[in-house]
Amino acid sequence: MLSDALLLQLGYNATLVAIGAALLGVSAGVTGTFLFLRKRALVSDAISHATLPGVCIAFMVMVALGGDGRNLIGLLLGSALSAWVGLLCLNWLTRHTRLAEDAAIGSVLSVFFGFGVVLLTVIQTIGVGRQAGLEGFLLGSTAGMLWADAMVIAIGGGATLLLILLLRRPMTLVSFDPEYAAARGLPVARIDLAMMGLVMAVTVVGLKIVGLILIVALLIIPPVTARFWTERSDRVVLLSGLAGGVSGFVGAAISASAPNLPTGPIIVLVSFALFALSLLLAPNRGVLAAILGHLRFQRRVHLRQGLLALAQGQPIYERLTVRLLSRAGFARADGVATELGRARAAKALRDEKRWEVVRSDQAHEAAAALYDGLRDIETVLTKDQIADIDRRIGGPQEVPV
Repeated sequence: MLSDALLLQLGYNATLVAIGAALLGVSAGVTGTFLFLRKRALVSDAISHATLPGVCIAFMVMVALGGDGRNLIGLLLGSALSAWVGLLCLNWLTRHTRLAEDAAIGSVLSVFFGFGVVLLTVIQTIGVGRQAGLEGFLLGSTAGMLWADAMVIAIGGGATLLLILLLRRPMTLVSFDPEYAAARGLPVARIDLAMMGLVMAVTVVGLKIVGLILIVALLIIPPVTARFWTERSDRVVLLSGLAGGVSGFVGAAISASAPNLPTGPIIVLVSFALFALSLLLAPNRGVLAAILGHLRFQRRVHLRQGLLALAQGQPIYERLTVRLLSRAGFARADGVATELGRARAAKALRDEKRWEVVRSDQAHEAAAALYDGLRDIETVLTKDQIADIDRRIGGPQEVPV
């Protein structure tokens, strides 16, 4: 059943939802990257909650004019207007009051969402039944999605991606270093507003599929997931869009293949699953890589301490140290040094004395800062510098390895 959904074989509506969710995921992932890099992730939460009053007011206006209150374009326009007002209020509070941004976000979020819930309650008292399903904008509702609805989502997502393509360079610069961007003459405030406008656009487009409460997850989780895999901002953008698209498509497919499973929450859970896999398996930043790196560091410490013990004729009691020395060919199983081990032990002891000279000499202050007890001194100093230190120490100038 799931394979049929993934291959778009479950019917017209399921295909529309899957494609629309994938396009929304790509748009949300790419847009959310700049919000994440700008360290303003919670702004998306305020924008999403600020859409609810607009949805309700648009519904009431369309009903009052004798139209269909559930017209998607009208509802999205109302949510966009409400979100824009909320964004302007947020910017005004952060710029003209002493409120910190998190306090301003909390104020805008709670006031707009509370007002929207009151309006939603008022709408439910209308006895004509046209308000049915309006609550789906809270958590998303894809049942009965029409071709026109899918086209609205696709066009909105495509337009958002096009704008990001045009503004990606100034937005990237502002995200990383707004002071430098301002020094270069870029209008930082306007770029910030444009960035928030793109977030608002994605939020409005995603109301039908994910809902205003969960859209923030689709904006933030894919960029965080992508960040585990790369250090470059352009690759973060690409991987974030890919993660968002996969989350939207797979989540919609799972929802279509299992009855009574809501699409929006499933998409968010799939996105979280990708995040969890990245957290565990990413090659540089993942938990598994950190554990393996720590184990490698421990082995290096044991090996170094074992060589120093061999050089000074001290007994080795740690079984792990003996095993590592034996595996490297520096000692026998009983802890007695081999010929190669004696040579490496003598070099290790000699290097410790060299590092003592380096750390006590201000002329080598930069090199001394790199000392960690494990680093080979040859990677820090030249042969001439090492030879000069050996002359100051005395003894043999070269230690056979």
